[in-house]
Amino acid sequence: MTTQPRRSLAPGAWYALILVALTNAMSLLDRQILAILAPAIKKDLNIGDAEMGLLYGTVFALFYALFSLPVGRLADGWIRTRLLAISLLFWSAATGLAGFASSFAMLALSRLGVGIGEAATQPAGTSLIFDFWPKHRRGFVMSVMASAIALGLGGSLVLGGVAAYEWDAAYAAGTAPFGLKGWQFAFLVAAAPGFILAAFLWTLREPVRGQMDGIETPRDPHPFRASLALLGSVTPGFHWIGMKGRGANAGMVRGNLLALVGIVIAAFLLAAISTAVSPKPAMAIGAVSINPHVLQWSVIGLGVFVIINLMQGMKLGDAQAFRVISRSPTVMMCIAVGTLQSVINYGLMAFNPSFLIRSYGLSMQETALQFGLLSAAIGIIGPLVWGPLSDWLNQRFPGGGRAWVALFAMAISPIMSFWVYYAPDAGSFYARFVPYSFILTGWMPPLYAIMYDQVLPRMRGLTASLYLLVMTILGMGIGPYVVGLLSDATGSLRTAMLSINVVAIPIAVLMVLIARRAERDEGALLVRAA
Repeated sequence: MTTQPRRSLAPGAWYALILVALTNAMSLLDRQILAILAPAIKKDLNIGDAEMGLLYGTVFALFYALFSLPVGRLADGWIRTRLLAISLLFWSAATGLAGFASSFAMLALSRLGVGIGEAATQPAGTSLIFDFWPKHRRGFVMSVMASAIALGLGGSLVLGGVAAYEWDAAYAAGTAPFGLKGWQFAFLVAAAPGFILAAFLWTLREPVRGQMDGIETPRDPHPFRASLALLGSVTPGFHWIGMKGRGANAGMVRGNLLALVGIVIAAFLLAAISTAVSPKPAMAIGAVSINPHVLQWSVIGLGVFVIINLMQGMKLGDAQAFRVISRSPTVMMCIAVGTLQSVINYGLMAFNPSFLIRSYGLSMQETALQFGLLSAAIGIIGPLVWGPLSDWLNQRFPGGGRAWVALFAMAISPIMSFWVYYAPDAGSFYARFVPYSFILTGWMPPLYAIMYDQVLPRMRGLTASLYLLVMTILGMGIGPYVVGLLSDATGSLRTAMLSINVVAIPIAVLMVLIARRAERDEGALLVRAA
């Protein structure tokens, strides 16, 4: 049943937006703080750039992506405010665990926990906030989310760098309580605010699902059962049991097995190539020693297999969602674009502090304050300009208005990055970084608004989970690792960081196609759903 979409805000819309935005900020703060602490961690744990890239991206990415699926499904049927509060408590505790890490394995365990906890942030947060705000204001909503992400990114540099520096300075004589190093203390500080914010989220009113879109959404009688079933349907091994129970035919099972064989072969070849490019000693993870390149591509391969399992499981268990998502070229292209852009963004973000320290001789504290505050300011201001602009343009050029804004941001910024990263000194770098970063911030609000308008309200959590799964595994999981790999192999972090911009070429092509057909695909939403 459908009614006329609402154009006015729901009661409590601004309060809800602030809380969800702060949750996004905390998510990025706890995730990104590793970047500013990387030099100190590398020194204490005796690891290289490739291992840091693996720790920053791959270890976090698999569990973040995998658990975004069941929590995304849970967000489509359960109380989203409670889900966000519980998740925030969990990942804050996992961040605090890193404060006591004394080995790569323990730090990896902390990152694993942060990934699991943060998995609910985007699916539940996006689904929740879209039921407070009308469709024509959602570009602005996503711009606030993007600004919050920038606040978290910049805040992670400032908080992490300053906390670590001050702690080490205060206990230079080696008398620190419990023997904590500065970087360990920084993790403990980063964890603290999450416990307070979780209490506010717990008391936030849950809105009526679908009220702003005029699409009635019936109550889900068994959200936890459906969530666990989805997790089982994508988890390798268990998914075969689920396929049989849901009536998968022989062709589907055969295709799944052939895909697995292909993934194993590809992972083996990529691990061999990576080892040839940059040989690495085996890492000890508990009692097991493993080649870091084998670990990297095994995790990526597992993630790709989970993506295949998800699509097959969705086809068997929620045929309507499968039709709505898979039969929209715009949704598929938005996911691809976001993934490719994440290869660039996470590849650069993971090493920006290290680049400034190595290239311009800055200290950790200088980098934290200067780059952290600058990137936070531009990251907050930029989306608040681009988001409303994309809404305004989309009113005049439906579908294409938002897409052209995203295309401009993603096509121009890679070209400008060469000008930025070849700056002769830190002052020139910062001066060039301002226009570059401002333009770069324009991609996320319009792209996300386009994607989530292509699906029914009850499918937004699942769509966000699918996007996160693909983007995290193939974007976050590959970008930082490849930059670290190339840096170790070439001895030039600058060359490694700039090389990642090659993926901007397919991004531009896909955004042109999105601009041409976004309106048509959105107009066919109810036809796909039927």
